[in-house]
Amino acid sequence: MDFLTGEFISGLLAIIMIDLVLAGDNAILIGLAARKLPKDQQKKVIIWGAVGAIVIRIIATLLVVWLLEVPGLHLIGGLLLVWIAYKLLIDEEEHDLKPADSMWAAIKTIIIADALMGLDNVLAVAGASHGNFTLVVIGLLVSIPVVMYGSTLILKLIERFPFIIIIGAGILGWTASKMIVAEPFMHDYFTNPFIKYGFEAIVVIGILVAGISRQKNIEKEKANREKMQIERNG
Repeated sequence: MDFLTGEFISGLLAIIMIDLVLAGDNAILIGLAARKLPKDQQKKVIIWGAVGAIVIRIIATLLVVWLLEVPGLHLIGGLLLVWIAYKLLIDEEEHDLKPADSMWAAIKTIIIADALMGLDNVLAVAGASHGNFTLVVIGLLVSIPVVMYGSTLILKLIERFPFIIIIGAGILGWTASKMIVAEPFMHDYFTNPFIKYGFEAIVVIGILVAGISRQKNIEKEKANREKMQIERNG
């Protein structure tokens, strides 16, 4: 994969989009960890916490790219990414991270928590890179200003334009399907382009339909609970 080729550019755009839609957790993470600190220290926490988290992610992503050469792991990674894409569409995550009392404690909290929570980003970026280490590093370096300065804005944009999440889930699903198709021992099943691209389309559409349907059910159940609570109180 050379620079400025269609494959390289599409991979880079996919990685940037993945970083955008998955940056919400990082924004919440930074906000929760730093909210007790003075304003001047909060800025330092945002910078150093984000830098530390990105360095850890680069190392972890490069490790995953290398591990994906092991037979069978493309299939496992693809299936995990299918689940991650589905969960992205469902608004039921809880964040119970406690605020830190000092700047360095907050930075440490952000880096450790991000390393534990960042499987989705690491796996998605590794899959979208198609094994290109340069693309991994460039994509994650581009995400540094996103994480540092844009994550809160992204949260607001996602709240205002929910279709951003749907697009992001679709890209994750597409990445997952390409990882599965790229599994060496499954190569013979996807030699026909119609079957290959049909499978990729089915994975993406299946994720979106299942995720959106589940989210609608969650919202309906929530509305029913609120209605019953109002009736009890009334």
